[in-house]
Amino acid sequence: MEVNRDLAPVTTKESAMHVLSPEPPIILDSGERISDFIQDKIKELHSVDSEEPFYVASLDCVFKKHLRWLTELPRVKPFYAVKCNNTAAVLRMISALDIGFDCASKGEIQLVLSLGVTPDKIIYAHTTKPLSHIKYACAHGVDMMTFDNEDELLKISLCHAKAKLVLRIAVDDSESLLRLSSKFGARLVSVGKLLKRAAELGLDVIGVSFHVGSGCMGSLAFKHAIEDARHVFDTANLLGFQMTLLDIGGGFSGRDDFQVKFEEFSEVINGALDKFFPPSSKVQIIAEPGRYYVESAFTLVANVFAKRAISDDLDEHSNGDENSPERIMMYYLNDGVYGSLSCLINDAAHSKVEPYLHRAVKSSEQRYRSVIWGPTCDSIDKVTNSCWIPELHVGDWLLIDNMGAYSVSLSTDFNGFERAHIYPVVTAEIWRAVNFSHT
Repeated sequence: MEVNRDLAPVTTKESAMHVLSPEPPIILDSGERISDFIQDKIKELHSVDSEEPFYVASLDCVFKKHLRWLTELPRVKPFYAVKCNNTAAVLRMISALDIGFDCASKGEIQLVLSLGVTPDKIIYAHTTKPLSHIKYACAHGVDMMTFDNEDELLKISLCHAKAKLVLRIAVDDSESLLRLSSKFGARLVSVGKLLKRAAELGLDVIGVSFHVGSGCMGSLAFKHAIEDARHVFDTANLLGFQMTLLDIGGGFSGRDDFQVKFEEFSEVINGALDKFFPPSSKVQIIAEPGRYYVESAFTLVANVFAKRAISDDLDEHSNGDENSPERIMMYYLNDGVYGSLSCLINDAAHSKVEPYLHRAVKSSEQRYRSVIWGPTCDSIDKVTNSCWIPELHVGDWLLIDNMGAYSVSLSTDFNGFERAHIYPVVTAEIWRAVNFSHT
């Protein structure tokens, strides 16, 4: 497996071990699959009379997504968005792959620095920052940060006058499921005024950033945004700034079944970069992917702890037959929208999940219209409103794929229900490739 060439930035055993040795992930035995691990974990929990929900996090998936990124967007250096999923094992894998970090607060900067990441691999990508957070970034050498308004420039001039500033612009995000430009980004008409103010304050503006929104359904949004950024570069040059960085943001889906393939976005981005920021421009290109790296890496495993059949809504001709296909079943999982499934109410780019049974299902099994609820006493805690599945039993386990984005980081313990435990797993092959623990 020839991966070391692609991971050239991690050049020594010591550098990789530094971030991956503490609390190492579970290394799967040769030939062992994630489904085997899930089966063994369920048996283990049953043996100790526990039905706690848990995630299985595939670090192989994160690794493979990075190789895909290197292939499709070779000019774009990723800075992983910590807010998307801050699981320690994921961050260590990201660091070992020499990916940068997009941090949005003092706490996220602290977390990343604690892994041994150097400050130059962090962009403080939040346009409105508390003064104390700016001071912390300054004290710890985190210089690159974004802004989009004059008041932010004033704060930075007081707390971090040597910062390397990136002007975030508002772009057309109308084709995205989660739009951001109503809250962040300077309009193009105000760019000249902001740059002049930065110059008056003696601040160094090194580049431009934008974000087309999450769940973007139109790849041309990137082309238009990159063209807008080119206009800002030209304005800045006329004002005496020598910009050297373009940040194309995030919004890339991590799901293979997403409506627009990553390769389609990549083709449009590469074409626009070659036109407006060719290699000869010497402009560094970065991005802030989050869900791209982790969305499909996490599978949630939750337990059915209660059930009930609804007979009031049965068709009058069913005569209350419990085997009638019109029978409505209601199930209660030990995880829901206040826990791992908070994405259903907090993430417009992930508004649907498809639970499936851990056990094998025969094609002949009768399906029933089913409603699946979370565990809390709040009626908003609904996982699915209607799905057709075989009858479940108390003690059954349901699996939900694509649960790595904005799940762990948004989970609560409302009503005292425990958060899902995370089991990071990796195959020995990938562990050796990244960790260099064997030669």
